Amino acid sequence: MARRDEIECWLTDMDGVLVHENHPITGAAELLQQWRDEGKPYLVLTNNSIFTPRDLSARLRASGLEVPEEFIWTSALATATFLKDQIPGGSAFVIGEAGITTALHEAGFIMTETAPDYVVVGETRNYSFDAITKAIRLIGAGSRFIVTNPDATGPSADGPLPATGAIAALITKATGKEPYVVGKPNPMMFRSAMNRIGAHSENTGMIGDRMDTDVVAGIEAGLHTILVMTGISDQAEIDKYPFRPDEILASVADLLNPEPVESEL
Repeated sequence: MARRDEIECWLTDMDGVLVHENHPITGAAELLQQWRDEGKPYLVLTNNSIFTPRDLSARLRASGLEVPEEFIWTSALATATFLKDQIPGGSAFVIGEAGITTALHEAGFIMTETAPDYVVVGETRNYSFDAITKAIRLIGAGSRFIVTNPDATGPSADGPLPATGAIAALITKATGKEPYVVGKPNPMMFRSAMNRIGAHSENTGMIGDRMDTDVVAGIEAGLHTILVMTGISDQAEIDKYPFRPDEILASVADLLNPEPVESEL
């Protein structure tokens, strides 16, 4: 793993690192600009498979952060990339929204309810009993079971919402089949992101706010890992795990280059 001064490429989580409840975290805009000024390749990662990169770029812009869509890597894109490598031109039955359906279409997949190669479950706020029943029956008939991300709950203004992992657990209980999960903490998501920007684990850093997804996946992918304390983690959370990130920082502001000091003549 590289030292921080040896890092040439960056991966960073989005929620809890760059933004919090649609507000930019102090130092996030400046860090993105610093990477642009230094010409360092970077990608903003998210396990959220609801939105397309274009949607997320617009949402970040509304929060005050400029991140072009080509600099965003989602679990939906990672899933589509993985499935394209497995069965080029394959077929899928999808429970999810625009993020995953668009990614699969662009990867050359056909959406079908008739003997698909895969049943793919992604994030959505409109889970249908009929669609879940169809997924259970297709998996029972032999379709492979894929999940974009393992998150059991998601945030909302009113409290937690059931997320992809919760629906996947329901399907697993009904079928006896465990899904293959592509998003974090699977280090595959980081590897596919690095392939996109031509990065190598020896000179890539990962910034995240969660021990159980960002840090563990970064460690397993061989990256320099940085945990920031602007998301869900505190010292008690860190102490739960037998592994540690390379660095623990208060926020991304701690990654900004120091201002040059003008000498007095």
